[in-house]
Amino acid sequence: MEHSSLPREDLGLFTDLYELTMAQAFFRQGMSAQATFSLFIRRNPPDRGYLVAAGLEDVLDYLANLRFSAGSIDYLRDIGIFTRDFLDFLAGVRFTGSVRAVPEGRLFFANEPVLEVTAPVIEAQLAETFIINQVNLQTLLATKAARCVWAAQGRGLSDFASRRTHGTDAALKMARCSYIAGFQSTSNVLAAQRYGIPPAGTMAHSFISSFTSEAEAFQAYADTFPDRTILLLDTYDTVEGARNAVKIAKNLEHDGHRLVAVRLDSGDFESLSRQVREILDDAGLDYVQILASGGLDEFELDDLVQAGAPIDMFGVGTKVGVSADAPWSDMAYKLVCYDGRPVMKLSTGKVSLPGAKQVFRVRDGQGRLSHDIIGLDHESYPEGEALLEQVMSGGAPTGPAAPLDLIKERLAQDLQDLDAGIKRIRHPDEYPVSVSPALEELRVQVEQQLQTAQ
Repeated sequence: MEHSSLPREDLGLFTDLYELTMAQAFFRQGMSAQATFSLFIRRNPPDRGYLVAAGLEDVLDYLANLRFSAGSIDYLRDIGIFTRDFLDFLAGVRFTGSVRAVPEGRLFFANEPVLEVTAPVIEAQLAETFIINQVNLQTLLATKAARCVWAAQGRGLSDFASRRTHGTDAALKMARCSYIAGFQSTSNVLAAQRYGIPPAGTMAHSFISSFTSEAEAFQAYADTFPDRTILLLDTYDTVEGARNAVKIAKNLEHDGHRLVAVRLDSGDFESLSRQVREILDDAGLDYVQILASGGLDEFELDDLVQAGAPIDMFGVGTKVGVSADAPWSDMAYKLVCYDGRPVMKLSTGKVSLPGAKQVFRVRDGQGRLSHDIIGLDHESYPEGEALLEQVMSGGAPTGPAAPLDLIKERLAQDLQDLDAGIKRIRHPDEYPVSVSPALEELRVQVEQQLQTAQ
């Protein structure tokens, strides 16, 4: 996997132990029939009216390269719980199945399958851990970032999250997901290089404090980067920092350059932005933009925008990079069909829908998203768009990965077509999702069969 921190030869070990113990039991019982697993989120996280599909590219890379190296087999042998014949079998395991999925960047909703895997049961079961790991994280990050874009109402956004995300892989995925959601840039240089995202950055407080005065620090930076200077104002006193910035801006103008922006990183952003804007405008610097960063996510952005704070750009970091208000989702990867037999789970609060499925998206007369129908994969709704597409067949992707800009356009279009009440930052409306009559009939039938069998 080109963009993964996992070694290709050990991809098979990125799985929970019980996936392997189940695999050995399947192997011993001679169970190798086709199984279909469905990936879905049982309920939307708090204040989420929608979810953004993300992480599919990593899943397809993983499945295409799934294997157990000789070293991996040696390690499993040393554990002492696996038989020699099973380990010999495992050494030759490759993913040979198929995947249907909602393309990255499309919206989906609770209980809708975002991905379905069909393969010999051992292959499909072994993939559970990695699939949830990647799609869960990236869906949360892309959804959180999309909410920030909506809250910002056209103001620029940059990803500043890398230093406090949960590890290097999460930082890279945050940059990618935020770009898909509509951010313009990232502070993470490796992510910028890897994904083709514009890099962005200014200065830290340490730069200011390393000089004997704020004005001296500002001038040194402006001398170094006369055409891309953004000055950090709050190391000492934000208002005084703004006055020092005016002096630097005038020096830049004298030399034929312009101060790009000033940055607020703490304090009452609404009040300070108004004071700073007044100082800049009084000096004839209406072209200098104000950037705010520091502890922001969609809730603060929404408050600031609704209050009319004169802030032009936002840098968002910690809260978005860890999806602070909703750091987990109830994502599940459940067996829905084995050897042609629909199956389901009946656990309290965790009932699953049987059978391979399709999601049909219906629009109103104006082309806006009206409602979704979860149906069986063989059903047809001429008035609805089938969301799950064939993305892998015979263990190989059906085509190249979609460019990030295309994924970004998909999401922008879906969000444009979604009712504003469902995009609301707090207490959003619920998007209508129903189950087709055929799927409901199958659910009742399978549930009755299971209850009788028990």
